[in-house]
Amino acid sequence: MAIKERKEREKQDMRNLIIESATQLFLKHGYDKTSIRNIADDIEYSPATIYLYFKDKDEIFYVIHENAFVILDGLLRKNQSIENPIERLHAIGKTYMQFAFDNPDYYDLMFIMRAPLSQIKSEEQWKSGECAFGYLIDTIGECLDKKLVKPVDKMLLSISTWSFVHGLVSLYIRERMCIVPMEDSQIKQMLDVAVENYVENLRA
Repeated sequence: MAIKERKEREKQDMRNLIIESATQLFLKHGYDKTSIRNIADDIEYSPATIYLYFKDKDEIFYVIHENAFVILDGLLRKNQSIENPIERLHAIGKTYMQFAFDNPDYYDLMFIMRAPLSQIKSEEQWKSGECAFGYLIDTIGECLDKKLVKPVDKMLLSISTWSFVHGLVSLYIRERMCIVPMEDSQIKQMLDVAVENYVENLRA
């Protein structure tokens, strides 16, 4: 392996190590209580080393945030083979919930944890987040164009749909569903039925 290639690999390995450490510390202690020094201590390097790869804690959080949305967007778009857009909409809802069930820590970082979004707001590069939500908007737009759902503003319906599924998922992720006297598998099935009923009620 050439020296340049080896150095690039070592650089990427270090970035991955920092991101992995920061993710776990953010989840364990919260964003505000995690510092660059905490991350440095965890990976047994100096804070100066981390600053060689990231300008601040916000940028580290942004990268974690972006990576998670890349995964989510890729999963959502696997439903593209479903030709009927309203059936695809139901599948998107199920995929979104399954992502949260399989990756509760990532979901917490993406949608629930309090953290400044200055890095995201100050840059026009939150591409994966925009793509994931854009895919939902496009699918709902198809439903409206084909008159499969009741006529309504496309953006309003997109926000309402996302909010509905997010609400269900958030209650589950934060263990608020413990008030429901059911086994975990039954609760997940109930949430799936809730999404299915929501989509059915949209039909024209």
